[in-house]
Amino acid sequence: MGSGAGNFVKVLLRNFDVLAGPVVSLVYPLYASVQAIETQSHADDKQWLTYWVLYSLLTLFELTFAKLIEWLPVWSYAKLILTCWLVIPYFSGAAYVYEHFVRPVFVNPQSINIWYVPKKMDIFRKPDDVLTAAEKYIAQNGPDAFEKILSRADKSRRSRQHETTMYGEDYQY
Repeated sequence: MGSGAGNFVKVLLRNFDVLAGPVVSLVYPLYASVQAIETQSHADDKQWLTYWVLYSLLTLFELTFAKLIEWLPVWSYAKLILTCWLVIPYFSGAAYVYEHFVRPVFVNPQSINIWYVPKKMDIFRKPDDVLTAAEKYIAQNGPDAFEKILSRADKSRRSRQHETTMYGEDYQY
């Protein structure tokens, strides 16, 4: 009887990640999220919304790199430790990862804007028209930059007109 209990403990320890993973990553966060919904505090709402965003990103990562991850024997334990760090409010891991890595990508994307397209501020504000956009561009970059854009656009328009007259109206380019 003692060896049966010992074998059971060994099986539990070998499969600890398989057993604890869903409890740590799904059951407890689900319970805590429901509790957060029922309170008036917004801090716990933010904690659990942040956790679910990160859990979704982690799941997408796993699905995308599943073939590579299966070659890493420690992945399940690393994921369990990471999930514990994200879940346990004492560490505020979810808030840290969100503020330092996720939020900058989604809230302040650093992209190269080749064409000046004014961004809407909110749904109640009227979108900018072409003249307002041109005025903003001139204010930010100066009149010389705007003149250069106009001359490039004019050259491009003239070359298209030249191709159309040279090859006839039926020419498709």
